[in-house]
Amino acid sequence: MFGKIVMGIPGDAFEHKLDEYKARKGEGAQDTDLDADDLKALVGDFRAIYKEHVGDDFPQDPREQLRLAIEAVFKSWNGKRAIDYRRQNKISDDLGTAVNVVAMVFGNRGMDSGTGVAFTRDPATGEKVPYGDYLENAQGEDVVAGIRNTKRLQELEELDKKSYGELRTTMDTLEKHYRDMCDIEFTIEKGVLWILQTRVGKRTAFAEWIMAFDMLSEGLITEDEALLRVDANRLEELFKRVISEDAARKAAPIARGLNASPGAATGRAVFSADEAQDWAERGERVILVRRETTPDDYHGMIRSQGILTSAGGTNSHAAVVARGEGIPAVCGADAIRIDYGSRSFEANGTKVEEGDVVTIDGFSGAVYVDELPLEESKLEKARSGDEAARGERIWKAFERLMRHADEKRRLRVRANADTPDQSSNARERGAEGIGLCRTEHMFLGEERVQAVRKMIFATSAADEQEAYDALLPLQREDFVGIFRAMDGLPVTVRLLDPPLHEFLPDRVELATRVARMDERGERIPELEEAKALLGKVTELAEANPMLGLRGVRLGIVKPGLYAMQVRAILEAACRVRREGGDPQVEIMIPLVATREELRQMREELEPVAADVLRREGVELSHLEWGTMIELPRAAVTSAEIAEVAEFFSFGTNDLTQTAFGFSRDDIGKFLGMYEERKLVPANPFVTIDRPGVGRLMRISTDEGRASNPALHIGICGEHGGDPASVVFCHELGLDYVSCSPFRVETARLSAGQAAVGSAESASK
Repeated sequence: MFGKIVMGIPGDAFEHKLDEYKARKGEGAQDTDLDADDLKALVGDFRAIYKEHVGDDFPQDPREQLRLAIEAVFKSWNGKRAIDYRRQNKISDDLGTAVNVVAMVFGNRGMDSGTGVAFTRDPATGEKVPYGDYLENAQGEDVVAGIRNTKRLQELEELDKKSYGELRTTMDTLEKHYRDMCDIEFTIEKGVLWILQTRVGKRTAFAEWIMAFDMLSEGLITEDEALLRVDANRLEELFKRVISEDAARKAAPIARGLNASPGAATGRAVFSADEAQDWAERGERVILVRRETTPDDYHGMIRSQGILTSAGGTNSHAAVVARGEGIPAVCGADAIRIDYGSRSFEANGTKVEEGDVVTIDGFSGAVYVDELPLEESKLEKARSGDEAARGERIWKAFERLMRHADEKRRLRVRANADTPDQSSNARERGAEGIGLCRTEHMFLGEERVQAVRKMIFATSAADEQEAYDALLPLQREDFVGIFRAMDGLPVTVRLLDPPLHEFLPDRVELATRVARMDERGERIPELEEAKALLGKVTELAEANPMLGLRGVRLGIVKPGLYAMQVRAILEAACRVRREGGDPQVEIMIPLVATREELRQMREELEPVAADVLRREGVELSHLEWGTMIELPRAAVTSAEIAEVAEFFSFGTNDLTQTAFGFSRDDIGKFLGMYEERKLVPANPFVTIDRPGVGRLMRISTDEGRASNPALHIGICGEHGGDPASVVFCHELGLDYVSCSPFRVETARLSAGQAAVGSAESASK
């Protein structure tokens, strides 16, 4: 141990020598089969190994041994394993570690001695039963290293009833003292029990809910404490299928990417959205593999079990759609090299062809070949109405703690939803409205894309209006379904945001197709159409489309577009109102940078809404106009913008992009290095960057409300489902957060924990 841990000598140098001695004793010999003469000779060999690697004799002065051992503990803080652990668990590097110097007891002094690890409750299931391992005639390292088969803790009662009784009493004492499940290390030396150390034990996501619920029922902790005992970051694990623990431990991933959407999925690899749809219709489970996805891929994405991309980040198109639809996804797995021509990909020497089975883990970002066994979620079954599942303790724990979170939280929780089905799903999960309905997703599908392209290609006002007339009834029907699903709750509809070229074919692919047709000398109508399409695509191409003709700028350049959308929204609301419903409409104009942009757009669009209401003879209980704050200029001039707005919604995805100058689709290429070198504390597209983006949000909130006290403010970026970001939104005094439907429970829990945590801090 000293040579290996303190002096860094390879452990196998000692193990090989020990194995030689055991081999001389016969096949299957154990350490305990070595006699005194063997051990004396072995010590001499161990000293020789030490001198060979260190260059000096083994130190004989106990003070020198102690000094070197203490230094080794301090140095371990900067070891790779410690650094990796801190990165994974978001622990600060500047905390440092400590050394305890204690007397030694020995569990290897005969069969009346031994060592073990005990948990006061089962860390896997949460059950209130003792759990752990015991090893006779052994030291603690033998248990941890796994070099000998251990006995179940309960078997200690048969071996040493007295020590087992003392251990159980001590376990009860420690749990009552810490009021939590304890992880205890102990040694028995010649029949005497010694407690070496204890700490609050780690547990699975499942177990932490069971333990919190049971300890609350036992009166060990309060309801507030129980709420704070569960980790909001792990709640989604309880609703999703996961790779079985045993399979995940044994399998080696061929690539890793970003954990873009939670859950595990297995299926056959396909390389286009059309293939995904075709295979799925034949009854095959598929994983859609793309470099990146676009709105044109939507039909295949929603038919896939999982999505795997070699590029993009946690807020790429693939990630956002996957989270919204509840599809597991791994994005930015840059070790993957896709060859669309041969319908295959390679990753670190492994080739996967179309039809080969792969498994992805949206929790860890790992990608595996072959089918790994998945485990179903009891909680999801219960949420879906399964009566047997609703009798399980995990569901009772979930219901009670979520009820308390809802009672305590100040923040309202809405959902980002673009379809009636998503809206209904969100409401079932506890959403209190829609904070972001993205109308661009409603333009997907062959009929709608053709109408959008007709608008783009229009050469006259009449042609353009004809395209709007075709789109209006389609949009209206979408909104009718959403308003019905969210009856009585606010629905924030964002007018069209992305640049128009996103509704056109890829320019490079189209140019290649035209060139090939030309090369073959084809003179057919399809060629002329393709050339005309290429001309328009080239005309609309922008050097930086994310900062180009999109959002409010699109509404200014093509006023008929936003007018059509407002008409569709209001006509849908009027229909639902006449049915006896209560549609609550909030119209959001995106990418506003100046007060005048918002003022002029409202000036153009409010008469359109008033005209519909007058024509339909309907009054709405709630109709508001506002904007997304997603540009730094908008944030620092919010006092002016608030004068002409009734609400703000922070679009933190774009606000983070424009504040950092990072592309959310490309950050995955260097994010790992940035986190490793502490250039950013965490992925800013996952957790709000408080010093920068958070500062902009605080300026906007404070100055916006100072200018307009009636202003209500929320957040609709993907940060709305991140627990740490929800806590910040609570501290900021926002009115609501909005997130994908499948993260609504996480946001509700986080908001409740934020309220309880801030109340506790204020009372101290």
